[in-house]
Amino acid sequence: MSDEEPTVPIVCTDCETETRVPLSNVADALSRHNEGKHGGEEIAEVDPGLKDQLASLVAEDMGLFDDESTADS
Repeated sequence: MSDEEPTVPIVCTDCETETRVPLSNVADALSRHNEGKHGGEEIAEVDPGLKDQLASLVAEDMGLFDDESTADS
């Protein structure tokens, strides 16, 4: 098993750039880029495909995709 911290893909459609940053630095890297390049507007973001994938995994883990028919009982 590797001791390296996982990296997260960051994309900026305005700058047409993509990079990977360590997970613990994601918020700072996004803030720094968006403040410096886009006047604070949230243009750069975590890769949208990864965000969707993570959202699905979290929702599944929380049981949000369980059979909704039981909610009507």
